[in-house]
Amino acid sequence: MLSRTSEYALRAAVYLAQQPLGEPIPGRRISDELSVPPKYLQSILRELVRSRVLSASPGKGGGFCTTRDPKDIPLKEVLSPFESVAASPNRCPFGNAVCSDDDPCAGHERWKRVKLEYEHFLVETSLYDVSSRRSDY
Repeated sequence: MLSRTSEYALRAAVYLAQQPLGEPIPGRRISDELSVPPKYLQSILRELVRSRVLSASPGKGGGFCTTRDPKDIPLKEVLSPFESVAASPNRCPFGNAVCSDDDPCAGHERWKRVKLEYEHFLVETSLYDVSSRRSDY
């Protein structure tokens, strides 16, 4: 359901959410821990910095960390730069130029239910929720 880029972004954000708040983790360490190609991960991490999910500190002892408590970062913020459904929930995934409740495509009603549930999950689920080994959410 997620693109490879989105999956890597989510995995990196979850990994950073598991670290002490404000402690920068070098990109290379993240890459090694997650088995993600370093250059690919660097571009993903830069996008997460641009979207203010992560912050970056350069130089020795630098790295990446979440910009705030993982409880306050919904998954939608992590995935929106990479996923069209998360970023543009009104876009028709079947490529139809016109698709709305007033002028639906053939898959509109079914997709609408899935999309609403997915959107709810992305908004209501935080990085903390998926980064801890909890079963109470």
